[in-house]
Amino acid sequence: MCGIVGVVSNAPVNQLIYDALLLLQHRGQDAAGIVTQQERKFFMHKAKGMVRDVFRTRNMRSLPGNCGLGQVRYPTAGNAFSEEEAQPFYVNAPFGIVLVHNGNLTNAQVLKAELFNADHRHINTESDSEVLLNVLAHEIEATTRGMPLTPGDVFEAVRKVHRRIKGSYAVIAMIAGHGVLAFRDPFGIRPLCLGRTDDTWMMASESVALEGTSHKFERNIAPGEAVFIDMQGQMHAQQCADAPVLNPCIFEFVYLARPDSVLDGISVYQARLNLGETLAKRVISTVPPNEIDVVIPIPESSRPSAAQLAQLLGLPYREGFVKNRYVGRTFIMPGQSVRKKSVRQKLNVIASEFKGRNVLLVDDSIVRGTTSKEIVQMARDAGARKVYMASAAPPVRYPNVYGIDMPTSQELVAHNRTVDEIREIIGCDALIYQDVEAMKKAVGSLNPAVKGFDASCFDGIYVTGDITAADIERMNTHRVGIEENQDDNSRLALPNHED
Repeated sequence: MCGIVGVVSNAPVNQLIYDALLLLQHRGQDAAGIVTQQERKFFMHKAKGMVRDVFRTRNMRSLPGNCGLGQVRYPTAGNAFSEEEAQPFYVNAPFGIVLVHNGNLTNAQVLKAELFNADHRHINTESDSEVLLNVLAHEIEATTRGMPLTPGDVFEAVRKVHRRIKGSYAVIAMIAGHGVLAFRDPFGIRPLCLGRTDDTWMMASESVALEGTSHKFERNIAPGEAVFIDMQGQMHAQQCADAPVLNPCIFEFVYLARPDSVLDGISVYQARLNLGETLAKRVISTVPPNEIDVVIPIPESSRPSAAQLAQLLGLPYREGFVKNRYVGRTFIMPGQSVRKKSVRQKLNVIASEFKGRNVLLVDDSIVRGTTSKEIVQMARDAGARKVYMASAAPPVRYPNVYGIDMPTSQELVAHNRTVDEIREIIGCDALIYQDVEAMKKAVGSLNPAVKGFDASCFDGIYVTGDITAADIERMNTHRVGIEENQDDNSRLALPNHED
C-alpha cells in the first residue's frame, strides 16, 4: 500500500505535489519522493522518512516544472531499508519515463526473468515497481518503433501491459516531453481518481488529496482504463483491458483509507458507520446489551463503527484510550517485550471509564492479536470488571498479496483457529467478529455499481484467480522482513489517520 499523485499544470507543481503527499501520508511512512519535469529534463528527490522530513526548502527549490509525480511508500516487497527502492523510478528509454505505483505484482519474478532474457532490460532493485516500469517502457518502445508518440500508442502499450502483468496496480507515469499517464489494474483493486481546476489536472490515490488541494473531483479512473494528459492539458482516456470488473480492496474501507475520502463512489466514513450497524447485530447475539456498561473505541479508525454500534444498542460511547501522537511507529517492534512496552507508550487509559464496568472495546480489525491482548490487559489493569471485544472486520485468516503487508498465515491469530480459541489468546470475556457477507453488503450497498470486493484476507478468495498456496509461499520469501532494532512494516505499524 502506497499513496501516489500526478499533476499536469500551467504553473509550478512542486508545492502542490508536496501538499497532496501530506494528505496521503497515512498510506505510507517509510519513504517519499517527488519528480518534476522542465524542458524534457527530470528533477527528482526521494529518501526514507515522512514527507515533512524528506523535503526541505533546498529540495523543493530543486524541483522545477509544471508537471510531476509523487509517492509515499509503504513497502510490501523488496528491501524496506534501501533508499534506492524509494519511488519514483526512472528509465531513460524510450523518451525517458518516471513512474509511481501503488499495489503489488504477483508475477514480478517471472516478469523479471522475461525482461532480462527476452526484452534485454536490466532491473537493479528488488522492487516490483521497477519491474512494472520496465514492462511499460518495453511496450511503449515496441509500439512506437522509433516513430513519434501518440495517445493511441500509449493506450496500445497499456493494453499489452495488462496482458503481461498480474496482481494489483494503480500507476501514474510521466513520459518526458509528452505528458502524464495513469492506469489501473483490470479489477480496480487499488484506488485511483482524477480531479482538476481551471488550469491543473491531478490524479491521486484518494479523493482527499484532490479536495484538500482545492481540486474538483471529476471521477474515478475505471478498472483497466488508461488516462493520458498531454503537455497541453488535453485529457485522453480509453479502456485498455479485455474484461474489466470493479473489485476494490475492502480493507481500504475497513482501515486503510482516510475516513473523509470517497473511493469508487463509496464514502469511507459511511462504510465504517454501516460496519458498526451490522456489528451491533452480531453483538446482540453474543452479549446482551444490558451486560455492557460502555462502548470504547480503540483509536482511531474504529471510532465511526463504535459510535454507530453504541447508538444502536442504546449504550454510552466513551473515549477510554488517549493516544500519544508524538511517539513514532512503535506498535510493532523487534521482540515481544519491546512490543508490549510500545503499546503502553502509544496508548494510555482513562481509568475512570473502566473501573468497575463491563466494557465493550471496538477495533477496526484484529491481525496478529498481540496488540489486542495487551489492550485487553490494560483495560483489566484499569479496573474493568469484564472486557468484551468486537472487531468491525471479520477474522483475518489469509495473507494479502495485493499490496497490504499482511503477515504470513502462521502470524495471523485467526488462521486455523476458532473464535473461542482466539478469545482465549486475546484474554477477553467475549469476542465478536463481523460476518464476511455482512461486511461486503454493508460496504457494497453504498454503490450498486460495485459488484464485488477483494476480501481475500478474510475469505481466501483472490479475485485475480491466479494465486495458489505455492505462490503465497514464494511471495513471502520476497516480503519485507524485520531486521534487528528496526521496525516491522506490517499494517499495524502504520500510525492511525489523525497522527
